[in-house]
Parts: sequence; structure tokens; C-alpha cells
Amino acid sequence: MAILEKGKIRDAGRIDLERSRLLQFATKLKPDDEIVIEATGNTSAIVRLLSPFVGRVVIANPILVRAIAWAKVKTDKIDAAVLAKLHASGFLPEVWMPDEETETRRRVVAERTQLVSQMTRLKNRIHSVLHANLIPPYKGTLFSKRGRTWLEAQPLAEDQRRVVLRHAGELDRLGGELAQVDKSLAKTALQEPRVKRLMTITGVDVTVALSIVAAVGDIPNQRRPDHAAR
Repeated sequence: MAILEKGKIRDAGRIDLERSRLLQFATKLKPDDEIVIEATGNTSAIVRLLSPFVGRVVIANPILVRAIAWAKVKTDKIDAAVLAKLHASGFLPEVWMPDEETETRRRVVAERTQLVSQMTRLKNRIHSVLHANLIPPYKGTLFSKRGRTWLEAQPLAEDQRRVVLRHAGELDRLGGELAQVDKSLAKTALQEPRVKRLMTITGVDVTVALSIVAAVGDIPNQRRPDHAAR
């Protein structure tokens, strides 16, 4: 940590990124203090913990900060001082902090993406086993009830049959989870005017519209059109 006060920088040591340590640190802060942190994977958690104790928590864009304040010698101590100086001078490139509702949407959309990715991977493994055994593609939807019956009847070695059926069973389980996530997303869409508006665009369904809203957040808050387009 580096503290900039009355135009002077002083080293303030280190603090572990643990909830209890951060709260202990927060009690020493003043209501008019401003904190600058770089955007990381746990930024939102840090902001939520510290915000009630200070005037403002600013999130810095690490890529742009490095472009502005490039240095041959790079350490955490130097980085902290650079962030403090850039913020004090008004040159700090900031990152928008989404609200809690937007964060929740992002997590749900990310969960859906992961489920679809896992299911695609399992389907590819099943197709790979069939291809390795010179079994022609099923003429229809392989991962339907009829396709499952066809799959179980194919001439496969016992170990490969076990693998295929295990993957098929896992597909069923993930499919159930995906249905629950889609149900939750559809319920959200019914209550969100921005999603309905986006769905008037050809090719934009509920999932795509919600993904855009989750990624961009409150579109009117974007300072310029290109900010929303990036």
C-alpha cells in the first residue's frame, strides 16, 4: 500500500487479501479517504467491503495504467505509488464497477456458458468414440430418447460403452441444470425492459439479450457510444 497525503507518498506496508484483514484495515480509514485498486478477479468483493468506510473506491484499468506509467523496474510498491499519483493528478484510467444486480446477471450468464461448454465437450467425446469404431453418424438427433436407444445398441467394447453411457448420463444431469438456469434467465427477461428492447433486433434471443445487458450494465451510464461497443 502507498498513501498520498499532502503531496507526499509514504509506504504503508502490505495487507493480506482476506476478509477479516480488510475489515480490520477499513476501521482505520476516514470517511473522506479515497482508495485506488487495480481491477482483479476479486475486485468487486474488495469494493463492497471497503466502500462503507470511505468516500470513494476507485478501480484502475491495469492495462492502461501500465501504458501510461511504464517503468523498467516494476514492483507492487512502485505500482501502489503510481496509482496514488495518477489518481491525485486526475489521469487515472478508471474501470466501471457494476452494481450487485448486474454482477448477479454476469454470474448466471457465465454459469450458463460453462454448462453449454461442458455439454459440448461431452458430446464431442461421444462422437469421437463412435468415429474411432467406424460407426456412421446417427440420422437424427443423437442426444434424444431415440438417439440414446440407438447409442446403447452400437457394437462397442465394454469399456468404451461404459464411457459413452457415462458421458450420456452426465449430459442428462447438465441438461437439467441448464434448463433451471434458462428458466431463471427467462424470468429475469420478463422483468427487464432493456432485454425486451434488445430482442426486437433480428437474431437476438433471450440469452443473447441478457448477456449484453449483463456485460454492459446500465447503457445510459456509458460516457460515449464506443464505450458500450467495445
